[in-house]
Amino acid sequence: MHLAQLWKRYQDYLCAVPSVGFSLDISRMNFDDDFLKQMEPRMRHAFDVMTQLEEGAIANPDEQRMVGHYWLRSPELAGFPAIRQAIEQTLSRIKKFAKEVHEGQVAPERGGQFTDLLIIGIGGSALGPQFVSHALGQPSADKLRVRFFDNTDPDGMDHVLAQLPLGNTLTVVISKSGSTKETRNGQLEARAAYEKAGLKFARHAVAITGEGSELAKTATGEKWLAQFPMWDWVGGRTSELSAVGLL
Repeated sequence: MHLAQLWKRYQDYLCAVPSVGFSLDISRMNFDDDFLKQMEPRMRHAFDVMTQLEEGAIANPDEQRMVGHYWLRSPELAGFPAIRQAIEQTLSRIKKFAKEVHEGQVAPERGGQFTDLLIIGIGGSALGPQFVSHALGQPSADKLRVRFFDNTDPDGMDHVLAQLPLGNTLTVVISKSGSTKETRNGQLEARAAYEKAGLKFARHAVAITGEGSELAKTATGEKWLAQFPMWDWVGGRTSELSAVGLL
């Protein structure tokens, strides 16, 4: 292709969006002049399907679930008033609970304040909070020191427990189904450690789980410090802006 043709192609196919500092040059890609016209119906279909998903269409036909993690960033986009309200109310509850922990209004069984945080989860329920902790945490300034049970290695759990002052440790158990075996194993190990120290696990525990789950029933029955929701339309890998990551 001659230089003049390349220049013309560059002018035709450069996409620039100065308002967001973005540009994309596809002029050197090997496609014919009528390619974009041929693709237009497919692209319109793709955008239509995306709109339907964002409005609540079923994305997981096997489980009849929507996919709405993007609503967590902008609740006003949710096409269901109840979902929008649930997101906004949960965010307010998270802020209130965190403030009460930091100020000592939510306190350990033997008094004082919580100084350490143990998060028990697996997969996205642990990796997301770990990412946030590592990316945004400042050990010298954080109000609570954060540690994790993120697998079922007994030696690893013992190593974490040895670093925790359990009397001042808040434990957050994260499981959408409430029956994830790896998370439950971690919960049982933590409970045993608290009890060995003469402490009641429920006085130091918070649940993040689905409504009516096995974990929710346990937390309710034992009167844990708090429960926060994990909705079925949010996958573990995209749950960071739910209570999973925000708390």
